[in-house]
Amino acid sequence: MDGRARYGQPVAASTSIVVAPAAAPSDEQARRSTAADAEAHELLTLLADLPAGGAEHTLVRERLIERFLPLAEYLAGRFRHRGEPFDDLFQVANLGLIKSVDGYDVSRGAAFASYAIPMILGELKRHFRDKGWDVRVPRRVQELRVEISKATGHLAQRLGRSPTVADLAEYLGVREEYIVEGLDSAHAYRAVSLQTPIPGNESDRHLADLVGDVDHQLESVEDREALRPLIAKLSRREQRIIALRFFGNMTQTQIAAEIGVSQMHVSRLLSQALSALRSGLLA
Repeated sequence: MDGRARYGQPVAASTSIVVAPAAAPSDEQARRSTAADAEAHELLTLLADLPAGGAEHTLVRERLIERFLPLAEYLAGRFRHRGEPFDDLFQVANLGLIKSVDGYDVSRGAAFASYAIPMILGELKRHFRDKGWDVRVPRRVQELRVEISKATGHLAQRLGRSPTVADLAEYLGVREEYIVEGLDSAHAYRAVSLQTPIPGNESDRHLADLVGDVDHQLESVEDREALRPLIAKLSRREQRIIALRFFGNMTQTQIAAEIGVSQMHVSRLLSQALSALRSGLLA
């Protein structure tokens, strides 16, 4: 039969992949599977013979992609419960399927599904590695985290306990700080919203309420510590005037009434004390 007549007819979207069958396939099921394999192989052979970019090549290519969509959907479903929307996973699996159709070499004689499955799974795993992290971390750290996960299970069986950072570092041949970095990266996969309620809190507080604010007084810590010995050198009256003015927030008139001198005398003593402190800081 002419291949061009065949691909011009509707093609059922099925594959020869049987996933976890409940029972052995019947003779009719086996016949249909064999026929589907033969038809897919014929389309793949025809696709290889057609000039790329032509209308016929495009049509056959689309028919092949449509035929194996159930396979892509099934493989995407294996990652359904990992926090990513299924529609996104299905699109990624379709991309892997398209790459499989475009890269398949019919001359090698291998079944298309055996070539497409690793391609689609690889595309899905790359999606989780590159796009599934709420907080972006370097690829080397992501890959190290996977190796740490594998090594942890192996070492736990061999050692009879949970492996330490030193155990993992020795097993993987990396420095301990890299192991710590890889373990910490697990917290970057899913970020927690600052609007998350604090567990066991009845005052409706959120995590954002626990985030510290900028303490602008920290910027003047060095100056205050430098002033401490200089203030100690002032007379007791000058020290009191400084305290009342800058820590008590009193005016010169209020200070004058407090210590029993005139406002002009307070002004003179305050200027004298500040001049001494300024000279001490600049010395």
